[in-house]
Amino acid sequence: MTTEQDLIDQLTATGDYKVIRRLKPVDRYHDDSGAPKQIGLYLDTEATGLNPDTDKVIELAMVPFEYDAEGRIYRILPAYNAFQDPGIPIPAFITRLTGISGQMVAGQAIDLEQVAQLLSGASLVIAHNARFDRPLVESLHAGFETVAWACSIADVNWNEEGFEGVKLEYLGYKYGFFYEGHRATIDCLAGIELLSQDLPSGERVLKRLLDNAGRTDVRLWADRAPFPKKDELRQRGYRWSPGGEGIRKAWYKDLPADQVDAEMRYLNQAVYSRQVEVLPMDRFDAKLRYSRRV
Repeated sequence: MTTEQDLIDQLTATGDYKVIRRLKPVDRYHDDSGAPKQIGLYLDTEATGLNPDTDKVIELAMVPFEYDAEGRIYRILPAYNAFQDPGIPIPAFITRLTGISGQMVAGQAIDLEQVAQLLSGASLVIAHNARFDRPLVESLHAGFETVAWACSIADVNWNEEGFEGVKLEYLGYKYGFFYEGHRATIDCLAGIELLSQDLPSGERVLKRLLDNAGRTDVRLWADRAPFPKKDELRQRGYRWSPGGEGIRKAWYKDLPADQVDAEMRYLNQAVYSRQVEVLPMDRFDAKLRYSRRV
């Protein structure tokens, strides 16, 4: 009797086909090895728009899981998922993207006590694009400000590993699975599935993320950079801060502490065309990374 696996093997053996599977959530990835474990929280939000500084959460999911320092994932623990009424109409394009309507969230609220309970046991919160999710949830609960964060986009070096994109759906496809995206809990489960994989270099995805998340970064401010250099700075990865109360008005770039000297040489040669000895810098680690408080 020919099974589905037989057919998959036959197609794959031709070299002309690649079969991808629907993601099926599991309750564990590794059996207990006796190694010391910590609790990670994979988090995803849906919001009223694409600006974390002005838009509001309409759905929050957090999926806790056990992991060790080598990047092995053990049990997947019970998830938390809830809608939140933003108090404003949900734009039509968000409803088309997520399937979440104003009627679905009307009168709904995230249980902040349950959120606090999950955060109290977590060593790390992970999101796929933490630069978006962290500011959103910090406005919900102060506990998100005190826990360490990591990003399964920025903390994995996907491009260096040969991947041409970083969207979760694309990475899932490259690892042989697909799922119905743009709902918070399934996005979390897909993210954990991604963390359980190995990179082409052989290292576990989660191990790479943990190592990168443990670094110290510097926000280097290109203070008073000449206006004609703005396009060059943008191409090099600098972002513009428009300023405000207690916030600098300047171009800035976040980079590992050991790259600051080389970046200063670049700025002196290519931007300022003179020797600038000191520029403003802010140092931060995973407790502040991806937060608007940096």
